[in-house]
Amino acid sequence: MAWIERRGSVWRVRYRLGDGTIYTENGYITKTAAEDRALDVESDQRRKQFVDPRIERTTIDEWVRKWSDAHSVRVATWSKYDSHLRNHILPFWSGTALGDIERIAVKGWVNKTLRSKLTDPSAQDVLKLFSQIIGEAVDEKLIGSSPCRKLRIVFASSPERPHATTDEVDALAARMHPDDGLMVITAAYTGLRWGELAGLQWINTHLDTRPRITVDPEFGALHEARGHKPTLGPPKTPASVRHVHLPPFLVNELLAHRERNPDSRFVFLTRRGLSQRRCNFRTRAWLPAISGNEALGWAPLKEGMVFHDLRHTQETWLIEDDVPRVLRLERLGHKRSSTDDRYSHVTEAMIGRMLEQLQRRWEIDGGWSWSMEESDEA
Repeated sequence: MAWIERRGSVWRVRYRLGDGTIYTENGYITKTAAEDRALDVESDQRRKQFVDPRIERTTIDEWVRKWSDAHSVRVATWSKYDSHLRNHILPFWSGTALGDIERIAVKGWVNKTLRSKLTDPSAQDVLKLFSQIIGEAVDEKLIGSSPCRKLRIVFASSPERPHATTDEVDALAARMHPDDGLMVITAAYTGLRWGELAGLQWINTHLDTRPRITVDPEFGALHEARGHKPTLGPPKTPASVRHVHLPPFLVNELLAHRERNPDSRFVFLTRRGLSQRRCNFRTRAWLPAISGNEALGWAPLKEGMVFHDLRHTQETWLIEDDVPRVLRLERLGHKRSSTDDRYSHVTEAMIGRMLEQLQRRWEIDGGWSWSMEESDEA
């Protein structure tokens, strides 16, 4: 039961909690507002949806610590979560009780604070994590509802990612050291992710009969996280575990690459024999190739393109070559989501035709031969 009382010029709502304690909510300006709140309390108690207001005093800091201790994700994913928490969520909300987080305040935080210093996709990513954390507080009955629910914020659509032609991929690769260039060629002609290439081992690179690269379920990708040494671990998703078949030219290039690096465990390493790091590769090899070099006669090429866009490039080539969707999904390591996907199957004939098309691309528009001397001079 809930009731109202007048205290001077304002009203208060009082009700009994589950342990018999009488709790008071102060500060209602009108009698009607106090009566409405009392009715809401009684309704929530009757439907067993009432949240003890004392629990709502749990601060966001306390809840984040509990949530973090219970949460388990990949190292790379947690690194991103940790960055969002340290740089955006806790600096703004630290000390705030869960029950005091208002929907309009969340909206203002996103529009005025996050979007003033982040791109829309990044701001949306931070909000998604915040909403996930608050949503689990609702599930634990720390608060009655999420202030992120039905939050109407229109984010700008992400621009379409660029892709490269066969000639442009060759040009990018030719502007790099041969081993780095081959990594670019392999990415464009297979659709492998950065982590899958950086963690690729020769034991999973089959270049004899039925040439293919195997993405291992336990050690199929190299994971990088802030402050941690790169480690081998599972690929991004269960669908990422797959065999990626290789066209003949790429088999030959990889065989030559292995002859240049006969004692290496990993296929792609730095010139110092260390694991490839995404940031270092971008600074050392990728950006110089993209930006161009007037002294060497290199014009800027595909500015704004990132390494991941080579996966978009492979998918685009496969579509141009009429490769069936089911084979494209398998090759890129994407989950089969529709009924048609689940009832379709990859055949050897499909794979053969796809490899013929990729080989033809190389023979007609590609086929660059790297020179170690030329690359070192560049």
